Amino acid sequence: MSAVPLLRRPIDGVLLLDKPSGITSNAALQTARRLLAARKAGHTGTLDPMASGLLPLTFGEATKFSQMLLDADKVYEAGVKLGIQTDTGDAEGAVLSVHPVAVDETELRAALARFTGEIEQMPPMYSALKHDGKPLYKYARAGIEIERTPRRVTITELTLLAFQKDRFVLRIACSKGAYIRSLAMDIGTALGCGAHLDALRRTRIGAFDLSGSITLDTIEASPLAQRDALLAPVDTLLKAFPKLELDSASAQLILQGQPLCPPEREKTPGDCVRLYGPGEFLGLGQWKEDGRLWPKRLIAVK
Repeated sequence: MSAVPLLRRPIDGVLLLDKPSGITSNAALQTARRLLAARKAGHTGTLDPMASGLLPLTFGEATKFSQMLLDADKVYEAGVKLGIQTDTGDAEGAVLSVHPVAVDETELRAALARFTGEIEQMPPMYSALKHDGKPLYKYARAGIEIERTPRRVTITELTLLAFQKDRFVLRIACSKGAYIRSLAMDIGTALGCGAHLDALRRTRIGAFDLSGSITLDTIEASPLAQRDALLAPVDTLLKAFPKLELDSASAQLILQGQPLCPPEREKTPGDCVRLYGPGEFLGLGQWKEDGRLWPKRLIAVK
């Protein structure tokens, strides 16, 4: 890739990256950071190296809101290979066993119906879930099996997009915490032949989809002076929260960490609102039990 000045600079915004398969989320983040010469960067969750698709990245002041998408529902397109079980549950693992496949589409659809709705999933050993402060995949690489507790997750959509003898493609809409590799393995077990995940692409996170995403190649191909324009505003990740406009005096109070008593309106303790002063985004406020609006997370107003 072409060289970018090493001097890091303050740059604020959100990049809806279409991550390529074959690299880690952190590698994608660091590449984007280098291409933008950004001083501070973060991401809103990770994607497996094998997976491609939507990976929102945050820069500068937007990193203060990186956690906002961790609880969001997600949508994936997943390829599942029947008849082969691997130690990782995906195509990058070592083959553990091979079984004959004699599954028709009717049987597959019947099996899929069993995995729609609220289900229990066993987190895979090859995952970032931590045990005693260490990711499970590190134990797995050392040949150590850790006892795990099943988790309840929700699969809101499980649509069969394609089926060819020993491979099929699904569109999966799921809650946070769902492991698509575990789902692929469980479906293979239900069909009696085993299976593993051989392709994965994330197409949606919450209200965001691939339609507004940008690839690393697009960033690299853009002139240096135009790369900042590829970023969405800092408040992009907060669009699900209602907006509250403040006058100059109220904005000044909230920036000083003081609570506000806005005019009467519905106030549910714990609810958050996007706060704006005259012409600028200020951050996130939260209603408390005392009926007042307190600053929750503010940006450095320039």
